[in-house]
Amino acid sequence: MSSNSPINSDNQEIDLAQIANKVNGIYDSLLNKLFRFILFVKKNIILFIVLFIVGAGIGFYLDKKVKSYDHQVIVSPNFGSIDYLYAQINLVQSKVNEGDTVFLKKIGIKNAKKFGKIEIKPIVDVYKFIENNKENFDLIKLLAEDGNIEKVVENELTSKNYPFHLITFKTSKVTSEEETVLPILNFLNESDYFKQMKKEYLNNIQIKMQANDTTISQIDGLLNQFKNRMNSNHSDKLIYFNENTQLNEVIITKDNLLKEQSHFRLTLIRYEKVIKEISVILNNKNTKGTNGKMKFIVPFIFITLFLLISTMINFYKKQTSKIELIDN
Repeated sequence: MSSNSPINSDNQEIDLAQIANKVNGIYDSLLNKLFRFILFVKKNIILFIVLFIVGAGIGFYLDKKVKSYDHQVIVSPNFGSIDYLYAQINLVQSKVNEGDTVFLKKIGIKNAKKFGKIEIKPIVDVYKFIENNKENFDLIKLLAEDGNIEKVVENELTSKNYPFHLITFKTSKVTSEEETVLPILNFLNESDYFKQMKKEYLNNIQIKMQANDTTISQIDGLLNQFKNRMNSNHSDKLIYFNENTQLNEVIITKDNLLKEQSHFRLTLIRYEKVIKEISVILNNKNTKGTNGKMKFIVPFIFITLFLLISTMINFYKKQTSKIELIDN
């Protein structure tokens, strides 16, 4: 046992020495490569500067020439037109994919060649979805029992029934509502079926509002009669009211009717169109990805290509020299 111990120690010392030599060799090799690279840059510094300037110039030109703008339109689909809305937006996108500028021009879009991707998605607002609607609230509760509530509120079955939806589209130049938004909205509001639905909805609301106004006038008449009766009594006489009087219920009914009238007036604003625009945001310059960054990307590409080509040439020369030596 004792005779093996010195041998093991010597072997360990040899192994450590070999490792140290290898590490030093790698370190020296890296330093040599770094020094050669510095010499290479120094030798070609003028070419590097030229490549950077040319690349930056081309990049500035591309940033100025190739632009992308994002546009957003929040809409509210009415009269059960939600599936129709999504189908129409998908139709426009399919025409964009096909490069069918004739179709885009036909629906009124100006600069159809500059028109890009269009898509629609719901604006997730579960509180609006269940507001004053017990059936929607019960639906959310039922769906939530079988899974994560976040997945429930974002799944297609639920999300398509949210009141507001976001239409986004891209253009390669600045646009205006007249050039793009209005043609798209007019196209979405072309359906004869939903126009008829709109007419009947509005007619029903008007009939209900007129009936409410009549009922409110009748209630006001009753209240005025009661007020006049009270004023006609002598102040020194006491007036007693039966506990079963329906006066309080009449006042509550009038208050509910006034709230309903207020709701109908707001609804009439929303029901002005089949697809009603809520807000429009245009010409938000897209700086994602390579947009606006070509002034940095192009010089980097030029210099990288130069380094790759130089490396390949050096490799080719070394390999050629080796083969010539072997042949000789």
